[in-house]
Amino acid sequence: MNEPRYGKLTRELMAAFADIVGPANALTEAADTARYLHDWRERTRAETPLVLRPGNTDEVSRIMKIADRERIPVVPQGGGTGLAGGHLPSEGLGEIIISLERMNRLRDVDTAGMSLTAEAGMTLQVVQDAAENAGQYFGLRIASQGSCMIGGNLSTNAGGIGVIAYGNARSLCLGLEVVLADGRIWNGLGALRKDNTGYDLRDLFIGAEGTLGIITAATLKLHAKPARTVTALAGVASPDAALTLLSRLIKSAGPGVTAAELMARRAIEFTLRHAADVRDPMEAPHPWYLLTDLSSTSEDSDLEQLLEEVLSGAIEAGEVEDAVVASSLAQAESLWALREMMSEAQKPEGASLKHDVSVPVANVPAFIDEAVAAVLAVDPGCRPVPFGHIGDGNIHFNISQPAGGDTASFLAQRDALHEAVHTLVLKYGGSISAEHGIGSYKRDLLAKTKDPVALAMMRAIKRTLDPSGILNPGKIL
Repeated sequence: MNEPRYGKLTRELMAAFADIVGPANALTEAADTARYLHDWRERTRAETPLVLRPGNTDEVSRIMKIADRERIPVVPQGGGTGLAGGHLPSEGLGEIIISLERMNRLRDVDTAGMSLTAEAGMTLQVVQDAAENAGQYFGLRIASQGSCMIGGNLSTNAGGIGVIAYGNARSLCLGLEVVLADGRIWNGLGALRKDNTGYDLRDLFIGAEGTLGIITAATLKLHAKPARTVTALAGVASPDAALTLLSRLIKSAGPGVTAAELMARRAIEFTLRHAADVRDPMEAPHPWYLLTDLSSTSEDSDLEQLLEEVLSGAIEAGEVEDAVVASSLAQAESLWALREMMSEAQKPEGASLKHDVSVPVANVPAFIDEAVAAVLAVDPGCRPVPFGHIGDGNIHFNISQPAGGDTASFLAQRDALHEAVHTLVLKYGGSISAEHGIGSYKRDLLAKTKDPVALAMMRAIKRTLDPSGILNPGKIL
């Protein structure tokens, strides 16, 4: 795509934007805008002359009409928890931020239709609570759910631990309300489960990271609320053994398997070393672990017995070395803390390279084995830290710097280490981004790895919906 030519954000334009949202919601001082320029990984230097906080869809529409006319680039933003740089403006472009945080109302709950309609600035936790209050369940579960927002979840097609049972954000969305680049409002908030009337426009905007339009509200699919959940942690010798155990669980419990997380021993050790209030749940260490939840909508189901029978059979077959089944909610939360604190626990270990990748589920063990060997061939002292959602093939193949090693020397191998991992991802027919999106961090990698025809179609869609290139410039394409 040709580089767009942007207009100048004059004082008059800033005043016009401020008139729409009110002076208190047009932020220009560095002390006020700093929190919108934050990146959890601290990789990006971002800057903006203006943060706008609209209170409703009409205000977003009016902002975009001016931005389109004057060719002012904008960056839509939710909770700012993105991990691919998609929520941050670039240096030097003069992009303004449109924060959806004030648009946090619950518009509707339909218990018979098992759906709710929420504005884009509602946090995921509040959406989950609204479903709970309605006696139902919203299946998206991610570590940042207390601060991430549903608009951002949909814009990045967030995944998390519940994908094996409930699907990703795309699977949990029935309809959208979207403000287009020129300010027009598309009302696609229908709650229909079946609508066969041409192109599915909703799916254009889910996963588009704000490059095609600004999601302002969504109708979300709810499920029956689990009446009981049982958690277990199994120690196994290899990812292959973990996958064999998962197959046993699915064969016995079917859709009752609502979470399945693979964790390397090193990842557990990092968490034990740096996270508070966690402990090693087994007497002896194991090379790998499978953390799983079984859930049922029936109070009468004997999940504990089913789980114990599966684990006993796997131990007798030599597939599982040891296992613990949580006997209380507190014990279940303690087991899950080992997984949920894993990313944060890597920070004190020094520099870390992140790979949010996916391969077909059956290929997860071979991919991990080959990727570990490949990165050690590049840097024999590096420490691979694979963990993630084995049930849907999404592995976070992280690499920490050598213990006590030099950070600069490790990062000098960055490109070679990335290439080693991504070469194997492509070998196994996988994806370079499973759930974190492309943003700016993986934009160049996408151009190298995506099918050229697919890229051409994506660029055509972008030109059609955002001909001036003002929506989240430099992201994805």
